Amino acid sequence: MAFAPSSTTSGMHLPDGARDLVKILVAGPFGVGKTTLIDSVSEIRPLHTEERLSEASAPVDDLAGIRDKATTTVAIDFGRISLNGGIVLYLFGTPGQERFRSLWEDIAYGALGALVLVDSRRIDASFDVLGLVEESGLPYAVAFNAFPDAPGHYTEDQLRAALDLEPDTPMVTCDARDTNSSVDALLALVQHLIDRHPPETR
Repeated sequence: MAFAPSSTTSGMHLPDGARDLVKILVAGPFGVGKTTLIDSVSEIRPLHTEERLSEASAPVDDLAGIRDKATTTVAIDFGRISLNGGIVLYLFGTPGQERFRSLWEDIAYGALGALVLVDSRRIDASFDVLGLVEESGLPYAVAFNAFPDAPGHYTEDQLRAALDLEPDTPMVTCDARDTNSSVDALLALVQHLIDRHPPETR
C-alpha cells in the first residue's frame, strides 16, 4: 500500500475513487507532536483548535521536556489523507491531557483505530493515553516521534517492554515533521487493521 496524493489537494472534495472512509485517532500525551503529524500529511487545510498556554494551565500541563511549547490543542485537530486502493483516512488529533478525558471519549466514537505517538524522552507520559486507547478497545499502533535529543540507546524490546505492548502491536519510529515518515507510521496502523479484519470478514 502506498500514499496517493489527491488530485484535489487544494480543495475539500474527496478524490476520485474514494471507497473506504476510515476514522483514525492520532493520540498521545501533551506536546508529543500530534498536530505536527496531521499538518505534515493532510491533503486538505487542517483544522486546529489550539490556544496559547496560560499561567492558569501551569499546574496541570507538565512542560518537563517540552519547555518551548506555547500552545495546546483544546478540542481536536483534523486532517485527511488518501491512500492507494481508495482508502481515505480522516485523522482526528485528540487532546493529550487527562482533563479532556470526556472529550476524548466523544472523539473516539466511530474510530477504527488509533496511532499513538510516544516521546522516548518521557515514556511515562504516554501511559494514561495508552490506557484510554486500550479501554476503548481500539486497535492501535505506536509511533515514537524522533525528537532531535531523544535517547538512542533503547532497543526495540526495551521500548516494547516499557509500554507493555502486545507482541502484535506495531511499533515504529517516525519524524512527525516529515510527510513520508508520518505516512509510513499511518500505513503501519492501516496494515494492522487490515490484518485484523481481512477483506472477506469486513
